[in-house]
Amino acid sequence: MSSSVSHIVTTVLSGLTATVTAALGGIALTMVLSLVAGLALRSPSRVVRGISRVYVEIFRGTSEVVQLFWLYFVLPVLVGLQLVPMFAGILVLGLNHGAYGAEIVRGAVNSVPRAQFEGAVALNLTPAQRMRRVILPQAFAEMLPPFNNLFIQLLKSTALLSFIAVPEMARQGELLRPVFSAEIGWIYGTELVLYLLLALLITGGMRLLERFAARRLGRAPAKMTAAAGGV
Repeated sequence: MSSSVSHIVTTVLSGLTATVTAALGGIALTMVLSLVAGLALRSPSRVVRGISRVYVEIFRGTSEVVQLFWLYFVLPVLVGLQLVPMFAGILVLGLNHGAYGAEIVRGAVNSVPRAQFEGAVALNLTPAQRMRRVILPQAFAEMLPPFNNLFIQLLKSTALLSFIAVPEMARQGELLRPVFSAEIGWIYGTELVLYLLLALLITGGMRLLERFAARRLGRAPAKMTAAAGGV
């Protein structure tokens, strides 16, 4: 391997930590927001449903790049609050993908047979107990395949953080391009391989969760579903 190629690979790899940090932070926030907003969409309160619906539609219906610019560039002008680039990136990743995840949660809960709700009521469980002990364990298994795709999409969206100078892989690659234009195939090829490997790790982890959830419900493990890059 030539010295220039070695430098390219090393430089792109130097952005791996930032990419993984942003992805893991975004996934954690997405899970929390998805659950809260998804359950809020089923709330008996019209106000709670309305607030959740506004959040979902705003973040699903606007550009992720514009959201990032608003949070990082516009917010300081409006309120004088300058966010750390990595924090701003994680916040946008979580808010954006949490809006999509809320619909996944809502749909998964709605897919639980009505008889399960009625049985939980017959057992005199409180609404919180019904959701925690009966409904969510079954809905959880239904959420996992679409969340797998959503998390991979979130991973790919970490490249947008290059716009606000987060030193993730895509930004590190762009810093190399003016100097190593003749080696551009190595720059983007290295990025492609690294994103693919990270996506495969996410898929592997989600497959294990699917098997665990299926065993808890006494189901046979699901067959392979969509490929890692299906989003």
